[in-house]
Amino acid sequence: MSGRVAVGGVGRRGVRRCRLAMAVLAATGGLVLASCSSVRNDLGTGNSSCYVALPAASAAVHHRGHLHGVRLESTAALRTRAPLLYRAATAGDQLSVCLVAFTGRFTRAEVLRPTGQAAGDLAVVELGYPDHRVLQTLLLTRQPVPFGHSHILFPL
Repeated sequence: MSGRVAVGGVGRRGVRRCRLAMAVLAATGGLVLASCSSVRNDLGTGNSSCYVALPAASAAVHHRGHLHGVRLESTAALRTRAPLLYRAATAGDQLSVCLVAFTGRFTRAEVLRPTGQAAGDLAVVELGYPDHRVLQTLLLTRQPVPFGHSHILFPL
């Protein structure tokens, strides 16, 4: 031996391995973070193109209530999930529609192109896609399609 005693049982080789592992871990972490924060022009969801319709949807409920969610939905998917929304979409020959949901207290007199119940706690504004013109505002007490993101631990 050269007269040096390894502290804690780790020699030069062990210290080098540890430093190398830390450097690799830091570089990998940096790459992961860089890829998550790269410049994008959308929200990273399929619904991003419907966020342009928010001003028209908000005007349809006269800027009342709170935004609950935004969703781009194909007309075919609405057939079984939300028949009232499906009818308006097919009447306008839409392949897809933007659905913008607001929570609050709404009546038919307070929204543009009302359908559904006379009053409700949820107003779903259906807009044509990609033209974003208001097709109808459906008043409901429960949501016809999910508007949030599902997560592995907390599914909707």
